[in-house]
Amino acid sequence: MTDLAAFAREKGVKYFMISYTDLFGAQRAKLVPSQAISDMQEDGAGFAGFATHLDLTPAHPDMLAVPDAPSVIQLPWKKDVAWVASNCVMDGQGLTQAPRNVLARLVAEAAEMDLEVKTGVEPEFFLLTPEGTQISDPYDTAAKPCYDQQAVMRRYDVIAEICDYMLELGWEPYQNDHEDANGQFEINWKYDGAMATADKHSFFKFMVKSVAEKHGLRATFMPKPIMGLTGNGCHAHISVWNTKTGKNAFSDPSKELSLSDDGRHFLGGIMKHASALALITNPTINSYKRINAPRTISGATWAPNTVTWTGNNRTHMVRVPGPGRFELRLPDGAVNPYLLQAVIIAAGLSGLKSKADPGPRYDIDMYAEGHKIEGAPKLPLNLLDAIRAYDADPGLKAAMGEDFSSAYIKLKMQEWNSFVNHFSHWERDNTLDI
Repeated sequence: MTDLAAFAREKGVKYFMISYTDLFGAQRAKLVPSQAISDMQEDGAGFAGFATHLDLTPAHPDMLAVPDAPSVIQLPWKKDVAWVASNCVMDGQGLTQAPRNVLARLVAEAAEMDLEVKTGVEPEFFLLTPEGTQISDPYDTAAKPCYDQQAVMRRYDVIAEICDYMLELGWEPYQNDHEDANGQFEINWKYDGAMATADKHSFFKFMVKSVAEKHGLRATFMPKPIMGLTGNGCHAHISVWNTKTGKNAFSDPSKELSLSDDGRHFLGGIMKHASALALITNPTINSYKRINAPRTISGATWAPNTVTWTGNNRTHMVRVPGPGRFELRLPDGAVNPYLLQAVIIAAGLSGLKSKADPGPRYDIDMYAEGHKIEGAPKLPLNLLDAIRAYDADPGLKAAMGEDFSSAYIKLKMQEWNSFVNHFSHWERDNTLDI
């Protein structure tokens, strides 16, 4: 096990950020001097869980965030600080509703089946002005801005700094691009085990926001921050590997799209639970402005609204772009990094156990011909529909954990009720004169 005190001495670290992610994906941390890290590594840093998005009360005892030392990352832009992911503990037991604990349990469940789920994520983000109301580059106005070389170079200082840090950390980033919306960008790095990807994803969001702030900008992963523009997705590329043979369990050249029977069953689980898992992959009110959006200025939303799968075709919820893996295009930028990985494993293992059939493959352009498909489920239209779909799926709730599911549904209902109780400008504009 990594000795964090020794890490501090070797790297010149003065402070550790002991960090955890709550149910709503908010990152929480305490800044701990390196002189105190040995005690914290053993006992954890104390938090009042009720003060964050967890289903706890002020009367609950301290929640302890125990650093998972191998996850430690020295901040490339501030070398005297190191970030370390932690596991939440209360009364000597892992807090079962805590997202990283949910994922750890599912990773262990897959391991018991001699499987390791590996994923890569593609988190998109906007660079906005500091107040967050408009894109930061006034010249980024093209109707088709995707891959715009002038626009990406105008933000070279920000994007290159982030990518340089990822190279330094050994993440193996391999491409940076201006995305389909004005002011939107994406940076890709190599896939990894589900927990490692979740930790990197969590740190990536922190890093992108920090670097943007350093340059006087504001980065957001909000699903639909600008009306009329393509929203922020967080596509996940998924493969499963046999831990005994070291081989890709999804790959079989003799099968359709080179996707093995186990790969089809895992995909079948994703398709079976898609409407319910949308509550995890698309967790906010704003999420449903992305997956149920009208045509954008660029001509396409690049987001699904129907539960379908295909080959190498980006208009469906799932595509199989190459042998041995598939891409889930449903998640958005607001997704909790740990719950994203957890729900992929939960739904996929459910499909493996039941030998689920993913249903028919469609190779049509869903944006132009999707209306021709009969019987394919539609994704939820709003957060309330997603909550109800998740609550109506006992299999997925059990796979994710009953304590987690109960807490998550409760807090998401509170969020929905807060939204509907909000008095909006739209109401005044449309009903004042009635």
